Amino acid sequence: MMPERLTEMFMDTWAPLVILWITAFPSMYMAPMNHSHVLPSGSSRGLNELSEEQRVLNRSKRGWVWNQMFVLEEFSGPEPILVGRLHTDLDPGISKIKYILSGDGAGTIFVINDKTGDIHAMKRLDREEKAEYTLTAQAVDRDTNKPLEPPSEFIIKVQDINDNPPEFVDGPYHATVPEMSIVGTYVTKVTATDADDPVYGNSAKLVYSILEGQPYFSVEPHTAIIKTALSNMDREAKEEYTVVIQAKDMGGHMGGLSGTTTVTITLTDVNDNPPKFAQSLYHFSVLEDISIGEPIGRVKANDLDIGENAKSSYDVIEGDGVDIFEITSDSQTQEGIIRLRKPLDFETKRSYTLKVEASNVHIDPRFISVGPFKDTATVKIVIEDADEPPIFSSPSYLLEVHENAAINSVIGQVTAHDPDVSSSSIRFSIDRNTDLERQFNINTQDGRITLATPLDRETSTWHNITIVATEDRNPSQISRVPVAIKVLDVNDNAPELASGNEAYLCENGKTGKVIHTMRAIDKDDPKNGHYFVYNLPQEMANNPNFTIEKNQDNTLNILTKHNGFSRQKQEVYFLPVIISDSGNPPMSSTSTLTIKVCGCSNEGIAQSCNAEAYVLPIGLSMGALIAILACIILLLVIVVLFVTLRRHKNEPLIIKDDEDVRENIIRYDDEGGGEEDTEAFDIATLQNPDGINGFLPRKDIKPDLQFMPRQGLAPVPNGVDVDEFINVRLHEADNDPTAPPYDSIQIYGYEGRGSVAGSLSSLESSTSDSDQNFDYLSEWGPRFKRLGELYSVGESDKET
Repeated sequence: MMPERLTEMFMDTWAPLVILWITAFPSMYMAPMNHSHVLPSGSSRGLNELSEEQRVLNRSKRGWVWNQMFVLEEFSGPEPILVGRLHTDLDPGISKIKYILSGDGAGTIFVINDKTGDIHAMKRLDREEKAEYTLTAQAVDRDTNKPLEPPSEFIIKVQDINDNPPEFVDGPYHATVPEMSIVGTYVTKVTATDADDPVYGNSAKLVYSILEGQPYFSVEPHTAIIKTALSNMDREAKEEYTVVIQAKDMGGHMGGLSGTTTVTITLTDVNDNPPKFAQSLYHFSVLEDISIGEPIGRVKANDLDIGENAKSSYDVIEGDGVDIFEITSDSQTQEGIIRLRKPLDFETKRSYTLKVEASNVHIDPRFISVGPFKDTATVKIVIEDADEPPIFSSPSYLLEVHENAAINSVIGQVTAHDPDVSSSSIRFSIDRNTDLERQFNINTQDGRITLATPLDRETSTWHNITIVATEDRNPSQISRVPVAIKVLDVNDNAPELASGNEAYLCENGKTGKVIHTMRAIDKDDPKNGHYFVYNLPQEMANNPNFTIEKNQDNTLNILTKHNGFSRQKQEVYFLPVIISDSGNPPMSSTSTLTIKVCGCSNEGIAQSCNAEAYVLPIGLSMGALIAILACIILLLVIVVLFVTLRRHKNEPLIIKDDEDVRENIIRYDDEGGGEEDTEAFDIATLQNPDGINGFLPRKDIKPDLQFMPRQGLAPVPNGVDVDEFINVRLHEADNDPTAPPYDSIQIYGYEGRGSVAGSLSSLESSTSDSDQNFDYLSEWGPRFKRLGELYSVGESDKET
């Protein structure tokens, strides 16, 4: 019979008996937790009747003799499973005791028989969900519900059964191991977990084994460490392996539960393969005019390794072109690039043979015995002829010419030749972009450079031109060469003064005083430097006032021969000086020095060099003159303001009295343009009469009519009445049109054609003999009411 079946039969048959036996003899399996002090069975004496010795020697009897119970998980049957029984010695067996259960799962998971104290599990329990339950039991009087014992706490533990298989929580796994590893090399470690109780039985005791992946890998049964089981596994043959690991509980015995996981193991590369050229001989051809550094061809040594282990370096180790060619590595493609180091010449050498080597950059010392990690190949390079441009005999030319050289004189010559086998004739020319002034010419056949225009070293010392050589057979083949022409100096410039030609001397100067130091310059550039000779003209050799003195630094001092110079006597002196250089032939020039006589301070500082300075008052400075000029300007401004104010006072007065209704007549000879005319008159009054606020002053104009002056009146005797004199003067004033206030006319806006108001001018009415009635003005509204009253008053006065 199988062990699993025997276990099931044992659990089904003997488990209830064991539980009942534990219930009957709880003291064998249950540790005491609470004690009930009761009297022995059949004893009728109380504790108070016992002697002191009996109270000390007698051992109290246990009432509760348990503290934990057990129940199997996942147990299922037709009836609830009995977990245990509660009992107290105080129970006389007449059903007066009532058992009460409280705590975890009381009444739902665990139910107690209140009469017998039997505890049953009503549901299927899972230890992995809850491993134990804490409950409280108490015995009370059934009638009074009074506690007979204090409540006691106990634990019901759920006993584990093997109902959970192992699990690989972190799976599936990925691991790497170097290729060519020895047997037993550590790869990785896996871990499985089992939810069953690791303490009770073997439900959580796991054993590992390998299901797939042999014979390459193995696993430790208890540690789950995966190791290599086969040596020299080659990544280039197979790179990835899949290993299946099993974990089984119950110590790996039959009947245990199991779980599996997958481990993907990748072999990492090591440098165990040398580079290898795909072919032993390579052929390349290249034109002779290829530029230095340009690639000629590529070779490649293949390496089965990858990454850093596949990197190779290339070198030229042998051949007749070691100095002509070089080879470099392309980090991206791992190819060797052959490049040109020096120029090629088909006419000199037409082919080269090279031996190149490829070697690994990183070599693993563990695999040195495998063999040399390098390979060689032969490269043959054939040079092809190309039409090359002319070659000058020198990369640059330096020519010299004197600045006084004659036109068309030869300065120098350049030469060039065609390097090709079929040599072509050469034609020379000057790049006129480098000779914009066309100062030079060149013979197109022999390359002789001649002078086209005069040269001046003082204007330009160097001339840089470019000579162009062109093949006659192929004009596209052109070469250029720089030519530097240095202009040599000749003595063709006379010396001259370096600074100004003016000097001054003080009236109070002493005899032999240096009044000026002359310094000469020469545009020429002699090889031995400048040396100047200073002389006075023959006619000035015995100058009575001044003399000259040569200094060591090529300068000249001007000295006075006497004192007592006076501006009143002579204000300016002229001293000519002849300056000669040391050239061949020598050049000379005459410079005239102007010497002014000045009034100087005690320190010898010139203050005034004009004779008119004597007429100025002593102590009158420039500041004083400016102050005087400012005062004059201020007085002029005051006078102008005064005159302006006087003119404003003489203007005629403006009549501002609203009550003066006299017609003020002015010259009026323009009818105006009416509403259409917006240029000649201001029509604001017509357009917006309400916008005028306040008083508009009348524009009074003095009349042209001149009042004849009245005759002088005789003196009034003392007896004349004063009232009569005043009336006479009043009459004269009323009839004098020249006396203010003057008559003026107010211009009103044009009403337009067809106005019902007609003309408002009183000029027209004054020329008519007919009488007019102005009563209708009062009917035009309040604006014409005042005008109607005035005209009504005028008519009434006329009648009177």
